[in-house]
Amino acid sequence: MRFRLLRRRLTISAPRMAVRSALPWPFRWAVLAIVLGFSAAIGLWAFEFGKDIAGLDRGTKEELGQLRTQLAAMRTEVTALQAARDKAQSIANTAGTELTAEKASQERLLTLNKQLAAENRSLRDDLGFFERLIPSSGAQGMSIRGLQAEVKNGRELRWQVLVIQAVKNAPEFQGRLELIFNGVQNGRPWTGALPSGAQAITLRQYGRMEGAFELPLHTVVKSVSAKVMDGQVTKATQTIKL
Repeated sequence: MRFRLLRRRLTISAPRMAVRSALPWPFRWAVLAIVLGFSAAIGLWAFEFGKDIAGLDRGTKEELGQLRTQLAAMRTEVTALQAARDKAQSIANTAGTELTAEKASQERLLTLNKQLAAENRSLRDDLGFFERLIPSSGAQGMSIRGLQAEVKNGRELRWQVLVIQAVKNAPEFQGRLELIFNGVQNGRPWTGALPSGAQAITLRQYGRMEGAFELPLHTVVKSVSAKVMDGQVTKATQTIKL
C-alpha cells in the first residue's frame, strides 16, 4: 500500500496541484480599475490623435474662435443699443416734461388773459360810470344818465339806469323808478312795463339799478323810457331808442 501511494505521487498519474495567490479582493479591484483607466486614457489619446491627423479639430477650433468673436461683437452692439435706448428714453422724458410745463404755462397765460380782459371790461364800465357822474354844465337837481338796454337771445331785454342828484350835500331821496317799453307786437303797436311795477329807489348822490325783462312772443322793442317819480311828481326822465 505504501509503495502504491509513493508511486502515485512520483509518476504522471499523481493528482494535479493548483497554486493560487493570496491577494485580497479590494487590491484586485484596484488593479482592475487602474488597468481600465489606463486603457481609457490610451483610447482617448488615440481618438484625439486621429482628429489631429484628419484635421477635424482645427476647423472646430477656428469655428469656435469665430463664434466667440461674433458673440463679443454682438455683446458690444447690444451694449451700444442699450445706451442709445437709455439716451432716447431720457430725451423723451425731458421732452415730455418740457411739453407739460409748456402746456401749463399756456393755460396760465390763457387764464391770465381772461382775467385781464375781464378787468379791462370792468375798468371801462367803471370809467363810463364815473364819467356819467360828472354833472353836465347847467345841470341841477335830479337827472337820469346812462340808461342802457340790450336784447339778449331775442327774448330777454337787459336794462341799466344811473340816477344822479347833481346837488352838493343833497338830502337822501326815496322814490320810484318806472320803465316803459315801446315797440311792435305781431305788426301792431305795443307798450309794456316791468311785471313788478315801479322799482323803489333810494339815493343821496347817485344810484344804479339794473334788471331783466322777458319779452312776449313776436315782440320787437323800439324804445325804452325811464322815469324817476317822487309821489306823483316826475323828477327826471330819459328815453333811448334801440
